[in-house]
Amino acid sequence: MEELSRAAVEAAAAAGASYADARCVETRTERARVKNGATDALSADTDRGVGVRVIAHGAWGFAGTSDLSPTAVRETARRAVDLARAAATTIDQLVRLAPVEPAVDEVSAQFEIDPDEVPVRDRLDLLIECDRPMREEGADIALGHVFVLRRNQHFASSEGASIYQERIETGGGIQATAVGGGRAQRRSYPCSHGGQVMTRGWEVIEELDLPAHARRIAAEARRLLDAPPCPGGRMDVILAAGQLALQLHESCGHPIELDRVLGTEASYAGKSFLTPEKLKRFRYGSDIVNITADATLPGGLGSFAYDDEGVPAQRSWIVRDGICTGYLTSRETAAQLGLEGSNGSMRADGWARLPLIRMTNVNLEPGSVPREEIIATTERGMLMEDNLSWSIDDRRLNFQFACEVGWLIENGEIAGMVRNPTYTGITPEFWGSCDAIASDEWRVWGIPNCGKGEPGQTAHVGHGVSAARFRGVRVGVTENE
Repeated sequence: MEELSRAAVEAAAAAGASYADARCVETRTERARVKNGATDALSADTDRGVGVRVIAHGAWGFAGTSDLSPTAVRETARRAVDLARAAATTIDQLVRLAPVEPAVDEVSAQFEIDPDEVPVRDRLDLLIECDRPMREEGADIALGHVFVLRRNQHFASSEGASIYQERIETGGGIQATAVGGGRAQRRSYPCSHGGQVMTRGWEVIEELDLPAHARRIAAEARRLLDAPPCPGGRMDVILAAGQLALQLHESCGHPIELDRVLGTEASYAGKSFLTPEKLKRFRYGSDIVNITADATLPGGLGSFAYDDEGVPAQRSWIVRDGICTGYLTSRETAAQLGLEGSNGSMRADGWARLPLIRMTNVNLEPGSVPREEIIATTERGMLMEDNLSWSIDDRRLNFQFACEVGWLIENGEIAGMVRNPTYTGITPEFWGSCDAIASDEWRVWGIPNCGKGEPGQTAHVGHGVSAARFRGVRVGVTENE
């Protein structure tokens, strides 16, 4: 790997690049899924290649190849330089990069149980063990899946960086759907949209203890069929951690990506309302809202040692005491904003794509009261769990979310279940209404399917959250809609 990435950098420099970096990447993914007692999907895929990124005549060029012969890699590097020269005829300003100390390092994956030591038969048996009680409890559709990724990558740059990183991701989840009365209702564990994924080993799956939750989620899905619909109006809303992770992702994580802010990334889900003049001036939320971007958290899906520009992982403030204090940056955008350096947020989903600014672990820091106390001090409200769907505008301001289940709260106690709960809001107003964040149950949730870029890329990111309460939120559908 090191020989190939170094050869690419040297070839690019010889062809006239003022800067070059190369990533030699090998990724192996394994998936297993069981549906209603039968194996529904079983796959193992390996992908290898080299991506070369260069600056020539002040413009970016990029090319990649899956042919790992030295001749093909050098030709790919020269092609990247040719593309940069062509791009230079169209640019308004020359690319400048914020400085970084070139690192020479080797980083191994951290795990307790190597997923490679867990046979496929054992993985399927685990999912079957979850499937049976879900269907016995009334689930018409029972699903379970596990996922393992192993990635080896070497990064080299013309500045002297040489970084080898090994990465393991492991995760899974179960889902029960009940059908009846012209309706379909589902419940998931540990959360929806892919379950939980972390940069750890098979111990993640063992800690989730999927079989222990199979009957509960199936029973809740069946109960939802006869539950009353979500009422319309305004009330206090408590978002459980799994749902709050996605809320944070969509209304806080994407708006702070500096390429969106500066308008160089707009075609996939738009730009951002958080324009540069708001930095250190704009009130994003209430005084208790504190948000960090932290790629150093052990096990976080958005954790790594170095990003795909060779910048070390960092923890940086995004919102402090409710005020916007930072962005997710690259070396180029940091230079554009006059910052001292990047906070290490550039990643690609493989060798065939340019790195983009992506979320690391964007976290809502824990509060000062237990979740049960937040519920107990809510006179009229609703606890919402696990996402069904969402929409948000192309500047990340107006949003609507639908959840799998809502639990009505009256006089500080859970009073009953409602189906199809929804809520809507405007980002700074919503976060400004946050008056309680739980001190317990804080954990990092993995989101393995964050889309961005054109051609599209899928990033694996994380969000550390606990439950939180928001006052006077609009829920359900009102009569005039």
